[in-house]
Amino acid sequence: MKSFFESIQDLFVNVLFAPLDMLRFMDNWWASNIVNWLLAVIGCVAFVYWMLQLKSYNDNGEEDKSISSHSYL
Repeated sequence: MKSFFESIQDLFVNVLFAPLDMLRFMDNWWASNIVNWLLAVIGCVAFVYWMLQLKSYNDNGEEDKSISSHSYL
C-alpha cells in the first residue's frame, strides 16, 4: 500500500508539477509568475462578463422584484 501512495507522489512531484518547478526557478520574475497573471486576467474577464450578463437581465426587466416574491411572505 505504501508503494501505491509513493507512486502517486512521484506522478505529481516529478511529472505533473515539473513545468511549475521550471517556472519557479527562473531568474525573470515576470516569466516565473505567468500562471498567476493568466489566472488574474481570466478572473477579471469572467467578472466583467458576469456583470454585463446581470446588467442585461436587469435592463430587460425579467426578474421579479416584488416585495412578497414568496407565498409565505
